[in-house]
This record gives sequence, structure tokens and C-alpha cells, in this order.
Amino acid sequence: MNITLKRAYDSPDSQDGHRVLVDRLWPRGLSKEQARIDAWPKEVAPSDELRKAFHDGRLTWGEFRRRYLGELKAHRDVVRDLAARAGRERVTLVFSAKDERRNNAVVLKQYLEMLRR
Repeated sequence: MNITLKRAYDSPDSQDGHRVLVDRLWPRGLSKEQARIDAWPKEVAPSDELRKAFHDGRLTWGEFRRRYLGELKAHRDVVRDLAARAGRERVTLVFSAKDERRNNAVVLKQYLEMLRR
């Protein structure tokens, strides 16, 4: 499986392959031309409620992760399609969070890799 993660504010690269925005909201201050996003399946983004609760500090990383995985299971078809694509070609999950270790793209990548085992 060939999945990479990249912040939306980092420059797109020819090595990125299929660029998938995994946030529910478009990254602030970034034009579509700058972002060069190939797909934006909003179903794989955390719900607004979950995103806000984690951002505001009302949820721990572990609780966010647990709840987000539950949300992903409700969108199995979209997630499976993304996993299948990642099995055929490089997929870059694009996110806008400042924390590069604790964000929904990290959880989604782990979930996709688990599906492909």
C-alpha cells in the first residue's frame, strides 16, 4: 500500500500521486489551483461535532481516534474504494491540521492500511 500524508499548505509534488483532501472544510487561504486536489470525499472526514470537540480539547486523542474510526465504518464503500486505489497507485492524504502526528489523516491512513492486510 502506497499512502503518504501531506499538509495542504505544503507544495504539491509530482511524487504525490492521487491527492485526496481528507478534511470536511477547505483549507483556509488556499486556492484550488494551489492545492491541486484530485478528490475530496467528505465522507472520510470527521463529523463537524467530532472535529470541533477534539480541536477544543474536549476529547483526548484516544477518544477522538476511537470515535473517528466508528464514523469511518459507516462509510465503508468510500473507504474501501480509497484503499483499493492505494493498492494500485500512490495516494497522498492531504490535511490542514497543524499537528502532523495527531490528526484525522493519521487515523485514516492506519485504517486504510489495516483494510489492505
